[in-house]
Amino acid sequence: MPLVWHWNSEHILQTQTWGKLKSRFGWDWANVNGTLLLFRRLPLGLRAAYAPRGPRFPLTAETLAALEAACRARGAFFLKLEPDMPDTPETAQALAMHGFRPAKQTIQPRRSIILDITGSEDEVLARMKQKTRYNIRLAGKKEVKIRATNKEKNLVDFNALMHITGARDGFGVHAASYYQAAYELFQPHGQCELFIAEYQGQPLAGVMAFTLGRRAWYFYGASANEERQRMAPYLAQWAAIQWARARGATEYDLWGVPDEEEATLEAEFETRHDGLWGVYRFKRGWGGQVVRAAGAWDKVFNPALYQAYLLYLRFRKANLS
Repeated sequence: MPLVWHWNSEHILQTQTWGKLKSRFGWDWANVNGTLLLFRRLPLGLRAAYAPRGPRFPLTAETLAALEAACRARGAFFLKLEPDMPDTPETAQALAMHGFRPAKQTIQPRRSIILDITGSEDEVLARMKQKTRYNIRLAGKKEVKIRATNKEKNLVDFNALMHITGARDGFGVHAASYYQAAYELFQPHGQCELFIAEYQGQPLAGVMAFTLGRRAWYFYGASANEERQRMAPYLAQWAAIQWARARGATEYDLWGVPDEEEATLEAEFETRHDGLWGVYRFKRGWGGQVVRAAGAWDKVFNPALYQAYLLYLRFRKANLS
């Protein structure tokens, strides 16, 4: 029976703690009628507003009016929503009815894989592909262990692993201070944990996972270039899933795969390695359900500035290509 993903329930990106995290790295934040709203300064003194995985549905006139008033009061020329809702005609119709348009730029990954982590551990393992179960057990046989909690060393090693992974796989990583801040803000509330898989004291893989209510998220993961035959990333991920289950989570979001139909994902994952394709092969093995969110939608308050902003995005992309 397919997992029924709990869209529109509590989301970690809509917490005040997430706002506090982002405020350390260039964003301002406000809680507007229960919605976390982030504000970012852009070139030429412009400002944009953004609600990550918000607001909650159904959209009410009261909430939307409050969001627009907060945006205008802070000089934002547009508001970007990425609601925690499925990609359906009904969701799109509701957003369009309130003056939002599909955005050219997205922030969060639109497509993900959700794991059902209910039942016994054997039942969770049984939902995985055979190779993933094998690799979890192989890591243990090859003497990979999850390091006992050592906050300071774990954070140092995780940051080093992230930079190794970013250089190897060609994606950007945060500064060490970002991962440290995320851990220090969420971990005391039992909403974040960091797992380092090591072999004879050498860190080989790390996973930083988050949980809130019945939902859990795998946001950040990394692995070393050495000893890859020991399958340490599988043991680190399994430890994070076990932790999420112990915290009461029933669903585990692997957070981000290529935005393609499942048939295309399955047809091309062995030959594609660009973008998120490199991680899809690993994530598919955990036996989850591919889901697609509604994506990003913008409401424009100043059309002239918004058009200039779209030109800026196009120019920046051209410079990076």
